[in-house]
Amino acid sequence: QVQFVESGGGLVQPGGSLRLSCAASGSLFSLYAMGWYRQVPGKQRELVASLIRGCIADYADCVTGRFTISRDNVKNMAYLQMNSLQREDTAVYYCNGDLHVATVKAGGFGSWGQGTQVTVSS
Repeated sequence: QVQFVESGGGLVQPGGSLRLSCAASGSLFSLYAMGWYRQVPGKQRELVASLIRGCIADYADCVTGRFTISRDNVKNMAYLQMNSLQREDTAVYYCNGDLHVATVKAGGFGSWGQGTQVTVSS
């Protein structure tokens, strides 16, 4: 089973950029569909970006055109480039993945990492 550790969060001003990283352990990473999710207190975790078979990217409407998901199977890494950040993007961001696309789309994972906090504020 592949496990994931997120990093790269921080405090950024509105309009700024951040690049989140997701380090994966396990030899099956290249076969996994990947997703980036975010959660704010009191709300459900939501899928913001997914990458299927390494080339089919899908984004939530609220981040389309601003966020880009990518991966490097050689380094066992996934990334989320976030540009034109808005205060509404403030959340804890998580990455996760699975062999089954439906699991990634639904966020139906049995376990999650600690996530990385992104705070957009002036």
